[in-house]
Amino acid sequence: MNRSRIDTYIAEQEQLKTLTRRDLEAVQLSKLNRLLSCERERGGFYRNLPGNLGSLRDLASLPFTTDEDLAHRAGEMLMTSQGAVQRVLSDATSGTTGAAKRVFYTEGDLERTVRLYTAGLGELIFPGSVTLIGFPFSGPFGLGELIAEAVTRLGARPLLLGPGLSYGEYRDILVREQPDTFVGMPVQLLSLLRVCGRGSLRRALVSGDACPDSVISGCESILGSRLFPHYGSREMGMAGAITCPAHEGMHLRETDVIAEIIDPAGNVLPHGETGELVITTVGMEALPLIRYRTGDYTRILPSPCPCGSEVIRIDRLQRGGEEGLLSRLDDAMFRLPELADYRIARGSAGFTVHALTVCEARLELERILKEFFPGEEFRITAVPAADTDRALTPGKRRILPPS
Repeated sequence: MNRSRIDTYIAEQEQLKTLTRRDLEAVQLSKLNRLLSCERERGGFYRNLPGNLGSLRDLASLPFTTDEDLAHRAGEMLMTSQGAVQRVLSDATSGTTGAAKRVFYTEGDLERTVRLYTAGLGELIFPGSVTLIGFPFSGPFGLGELIAEAVTRLGARPLLLGPGLSYGEYRDILVREQPDTFVGMPVQLLSLLRVCGRGSLRRALVSGDACPDSVISGCESILGSRLFPHYGSREMGMAGAITCPAHEGMHLRETDVIAEIIDPAGNVLPHGETGELVITTVGMEALPLIRYRTGDYTRILPSPCPCGSEVIRIDRLQRGGEEGLLSRLDDAMFRLPELADYRIARGSAGFTVHALTVCEARLELERILKEFFPGEEFRITAVPAADTDRALTPGKRRILPPS
């Protein structure tokens, strides 16, 4: 088995000849102390933190950074001039103020993201292949554009399609362009496969949302191959962890991102225990974060990876709160092979559910929904998916408010 390509990414970036735990942790501590020293000197957002730590274990003594900090104090966190910023992403927080958190990227930040995408995609894309990209395209340095650049660097041809195509359009593209690889969100892929069949598709990389077991198994059974789940967030440069040929967890870009797992009280948990993922993004130029609480839940896998890499691996991510509830509901709903897609909205009179199916599924849908929401009322519409239909939730899945 080949070693994870993330080893090559890290070795080239850090100019390391070996990649042992000692090597990796030495780079992490050096970058962390450089960040702390710089913040003290410039009087930045983290100016009151120590200017130097003796070991990575001391990181646990520092305070957390939150979404509210990104919403209200991102300007203080910016480490570069505004002129060096190539892209800004804003996203509303869940706080009461409704302010949008902001994340900044330099050209260097975006280049490292493309190189990590190239490492991850290189596990399943080969020169001459054709890749269907289902992520949004939003202009220069957008997510879809960065993935397309990585596909091109691998000698493959990207299809810049985005998430908004109808099933009929997907079916035509499978026949006309013969893509062999899909890159997009998990439910988006399962929906396409159940309505259109796999066609020319043979492999897939999924990211951007929770990936329940039933969605993974449903995709893999139709594709006839293992999926490559990846993890990323805006705060870690839109790319964070990649799956290797062992398919046992996702290797983290460790010399850019230091990961901790914490319990509800904020205590650091040992490897193997599940808790909230906290990241320190020592590899970001524009907006490095110290102990940022992601709101995602996972564990650091304790055993060595069969591929031989010593880069730590995180398990598949779980969402917290209502997003976590929807992920568990998705896991139950998509065990129904006749379900192509659904969306659910919560109103004052109960829930409204609209489903696209490949055959009759109404009674089974109602049974599952009542198990998750006992005592609630449901208005369910289930119709066969037509060529003109599109994915019901083109972005990250959530329980919708009443329209």
